[in-house]
Amino acid sequence: MSALPQRNGPSPDDTAETLDVFHRGAFHLVQPALKGHRAGVDAMILASAVSDGFSGKLVDLGAGAGAAGLAVAARCPCAHVTLVERSAFMAEFARKTLAHPLNADIAQRATLVEADVTLAGRARGAAGLPDNAFDFAIMNPPFNAEADRRTPDALKAEAHVMPKDMFEQWIRTAAAIVKPGGGIAIIARPVSIGEMLAALSGRFGGLTLVPVQPRPDEAAIRIVMCGWRGSRAKMTLAPALVLHGGRGNAFTERADAINNGRKGLL
Repeated sequence: MSALPQRNGPSPDDTAETLDVFHRGAFHLVQPALKGHRAGVDAMILASAVSDGFSGKLVDLGAGAGAAGLAVAARCPCAHVTLVERSAFMAEFARKTLAHPLNADIAQRATLVEADVTLAGRARGAAGLPDNAFDFAIMNPPFNAEADRRTPDALKAEAHVMPKDMFEQWIRTAAAIVKPGGGIAIIARPVSIGEMLAALSGRFGGLTLVPVQPRPDEAAIRIVMCGWRGSRAKMTLAPALVLHGGRGNAFTERADAINNGRKGLL
């Protein structure tokens, strides 16, 4: 498979964009207004799975405009983040994000790599993802089945629709580029638990699963999995993250703290 980024679709220069504030001004994200993927709460929850005070090299696989990776960098001032994005369209928004004057400080600890997460072996290393190079990997991969939520926006479909064997391929890459003892965090839909566990088996252990529920009495809509490369520790199920109370749309105190980078998930 070629390491070249994909060039299909509209140019970012021809696309309306927004400048969005995250973590109460700790960083800003340049995002497409109408096309492609726009980051939100999922990215902030994923970033919160990295422990407070993390110090080291983190890789954000399928980074889009960079929301999750930069959220880690904003909360953990000793972290250096590598954003990996295949789509040239979205990578250009990540590049604009890093170049924005309001991100001048945080951009000093961030790098953009345009590459396909599914690359393997020498091709992956040549693309800028060498073996055992990172202390932690995070990923918010496309997790809608092909028949789910079809959209006429090809760029959005690419970001949201799960290709065959995706978890196996992405987690294989994470296991190669994360150091022994290093960590991984994934956010996905609960329906994907079986595939995720199968792909993690023999690669990452000591797993902690965190359900994400819209409200206290509603089923989980997301699952966060965290683990450690080579660990043989048992799997644990952590208390759920509940986003909203029984009534209204206000975030719970815990969800608000996570969404604004004031608290880690675990």
